Amino acid sequence: MNEPVATAPQSGDAQRPAASRRTLLCGAAAVLAAGGAVAVTGCSSSSSSSAGSGTGGAAGTGGTGTGAASAAPVDLGAASDVPVGGGKVYRDQKIVVTQPTAGQYKAFSARCTHAGCIVDQVKDKQIDCPCHGSRFSITDGAVEDGPAPKPLPAYAVVVTDGKLQVTPA
Repeated sequence: MNEPVATAPQSGDAQRPAASRRTLLCGAAAVLAAGGAVAVTGCSSSSSSSAGSGTGGAAGTGGTGTGAASAAPVDLGAASDVPVGGGKVYRDQKIVVTQPTAGQYKAFSARCTHAGCIVDQVKDKQIDCPCHGSRFSITDGAVEDGPAPKPLPAYAVVVTDGKLQVTPA
């Protein structure tokens, strides 16, 4: 009858270590990040962790870098859509605009500095991130409740003829 036949490893197979899950994920992340669409944490070979790890200046992560020298202004619509003492999240543009006091508009990146999630609401004078509970000040983007390690990056905002225009840094 048919018995299983053992095959010898091909040359070099016994010498080649299997790729670890971390290696595969980091390699995939590097390919995706080359397109500027994804930020990945946890790819270092160090087993230690710090409060600021994974929040570097990669493009779009809310870190210090933005991936571009300067961005074109973004028109967001009517300033009246932003309530006094609150704010509005412009999810598609990844921008949050607040109005701490009447006529004073502030704009920030809507990407949380902890894990890159998009904040989802402005409530009780705080900008809330749904992923891990970070909360930021509507006046300056400062962290009011972690785990976010850094404030939200501020953007320039102007109101012209009742319309908001934000220029990402």
